[in-house]
Amino acid sequence: MKKRPPLLPTLSLILFLLASCSPKKIATPDPNILISQAVSATLAAIPPATSVPPPTPYPTPTAVSLTGLYCEYQFCIGHPAGMAFYDHLATIDLAAPSTYNKGFLYSYQIPNMIISLIWLQAPDTSDPKFLLDTILDDQADSPTGSLEVKLIHDMNVVYTPITTTISEVPFGGAGAWTCGDRVFAWKVYTPQSETVSPLFEEALARFTCGQ
Repeated sequence: MKKRPPLLPTLSLILFLLASCSPKKIATPDPNILISQAVSATLAAIPPATSVPPPTPYPTPTAVSLTGLYCEYQFCIGHPAGMAFYDHLATIDLAAPSTYNKGFLYSYQIPNMIISLIWLQAPDTSDPKFLLDTILDDQADSPTGSLEVKLIHDMNVVYTPITTTISEVPFGGAGAWTCGDRVFAWKVYTPQSETVSPLFEEALARFTCGQ
């Protein structure tokens, strides 16, 4: 009769094998780590804030009314609101318009009024009468009364009323003045003599030039 092997070593081996085959215990994640990861993911998913657009520049209101005001060639001059100046030199030759150095503008309101304006660069000229003589038409204009000499806006101004041979506008006036290195001359034809002087005063009241 054979002798049985001892039971204890065999039982120990079985328990060892069972222990090695049993599933390993899974470690529980740290809740703080999970929360931190969730917060990081949420923050990463938030779209970046839209940058504030720069302020939109708006034009500032002009210091003076532009109604009845002509500004070009570095000077401004008043005129009746219902009229506009045109570049006479450009109508003669589009390639040779008025410039800072010299120019010729006109404005008309048929049959009530015709205004002319000329200028010429003439440094160191204090007497503007030569340009007054230039704007007067020897064939149509006749000065009446004595030549008036005035100081307006620190400018030497000469002025004379005139009559014309144009039957629709038989009255008028012409003036000239210096501003900076230029000389300006202005002339108007109107149906009534009493409107002439106020028109000249209106033109000079709003006159400025770049000096």
